[in-house]
Amino acid sequence: MSQSITDILNSAHLDLAPYESLYTYFHANPELSCQEKNTSEKIAAHLASLNAFDITTNIGGYGLTAVLKNGPGKTVLLRADMDALPVKEETGLPYASTVTMADADGIIKPVMHACGHDIHITSLLAASELLVNLRHQWSGTLIALFQPNEERGHGAQSMVSDGLYDKIPLPDICLGQHVMRLRAGTISSKKGTIMAAADSMKITVFGRGGHGSLPHTTVDPVLLAAHIVVRLQGVVSREIDPDDVGVLTVGSLNAGSVENVISDCAEIGIDFRSVKVETREKIVKAVERIVRAECAASGSPKDPVFTPTRRFPPTFNTHVVADQLASSFSAHFGGNFDADTPRTMVAEDFSVLATARDIPCCFWFLGGIDAEIWDQALKDGTTGEIPGNHSARFSPVIQPTLKAGVEALVVGALTFLI
Repeated sequence: MSQSITDILNSAHLDLAPYESLYTYFHANPELSCQEKNTSEKIAAHLASLNAFDITTNIGGYGLTAVLKNGPGKTVLLRADMDALPVKEETGLPYASTVTMADADGIIKPVMHACGHDIHITSLLAASELLVNLRHQWSGTLIALFQPNEERGHGAQSMVSDGLYDKIPLPDICLGQHVMRLRAGTISSKKGTIMAAADSMKITVFGRGGHGSLPHTTVDPVLLAAHIVVRLQGVVSREIDPDDVGVLTVGSLNAGSVENVISDCAEIGIDFRSVKVETREKIVKAVERIVRAECAASGSPKDPVFTPTRRFPPTFNTHVVADQLASSFSAHFGGNFDADTPRTMVAEDFSVLATARDIPCCFWFLGGIDAEIWDQALKDGTTGEIPGNHSARFSPVIQPTLKAGVEALVVGALTFLI
C-alpha cells in the first residue's frame, strides 16, 4: 500500500511556484491571535478557487474548514494553524514582516510568523489542491481545517465549543504537522506523547506601598516576589522525580515604576511544562503552596491571586495511527523520516480537536533548516545555536520545506483514504 501511495502522489504534478509566492505573502502579512481576519479570508478565497470544497468560515473566531466528500470511506481531518506572534522580525529576508498591530490589551506590537504557521497554511492549501487533483484515486471525506489562536492555546477549543463537529462530518482521524528546527526535507514523529503539556499563569502578590526611605512602614511586594522566584526554582529540581520530566520558568516579574516608591503589588508570570497529568498537578500544588507561604512569611495584607492564562494539553499520538503513518512515511521519505523522534517540551493545542470526541490522531514535525546550515552545525555540535521557533531570526527555508510539508499531508491523508 505504501508504495502505491508514492505512485499516486507522483502521478499528479503540482506546480509549487505559486505556493511559494503565497507563502511569502503570508509571511509578510502576519496577524496576531484572534485577529486572523485577512489570513482567513485569503485562505477561504484560495480554497473557493479550487471549486471542490464546502467551506465554512468564522468557527470559534476566524477558524474555517473546507470539506470534500468523495464517496464512501474514512473521514480524515488535516489541520494547520494561522496566527503569528508579537515579535519584531530580524531575519533580513526580502519578504520579512514589517507589520504592527494592536494586541488584546490595545498595545501596538510588531508581528511576525516566528513559529512557522505560514508554512503550515501554505502546505495545507497546496495539499488540498493536490488531493482535489487526485480525487479519482481515493475515496472518503477530506477536511482541511485552518485554526486560529494556537499561540494562546485557545483556538482548537474555541472551534470545538463553537459547534465544529455539528458543522462538519466527524473525522475518523485527525492529522497535523509543525515546522521545527530540524533539517529541511525531513519528517519526524513517534508513538505516544510527542509534545508536552504547558500551562501559564499570572500571580499577583500584595504588599503595602510607601516611601522608599521608610521600608519599615511597608510590606515590600518586590522582596516578597523575589523570594517566590527563588523558591520556585526548587520545584522541579527537588520535588519532581528525576526520571520524570518537568520545566518551570519565571518569564516575567513586574512591580512599581519609580525608584523611590515601594509599590502595593507585584505580578509574576510563570510557565510550566509536564508530560504526566500527575506531574502537572504536583507543580500546580507546589506553586500555590510556595506563593501562599511566602505571602504569609512577608505579612502580605491580601491573599495572592492566581490567574491562568494558557493551558495546552500533551500531544499524544495514537499508537495504531502512528504505526500506519510510519509505514507510509518510511516508504515515501526513506531516510528522511524518523519514526522515534525525541519528545519535546514545546506544546500545542492540536490534540484538542481529537480528544474532544475521542478521535485517533497523529502529529509530526517538519524540518525547516537549510540542509547545508544544518549539516555544518551538526558537525560542529552547534545545532542549538540555529534560530528556532519563536526567535526573531527563525526563517525556514522555503524549499524543500514546503515540498516535504505538502507531501507529508498528502501521504498522511492517502494512508487512510485508499
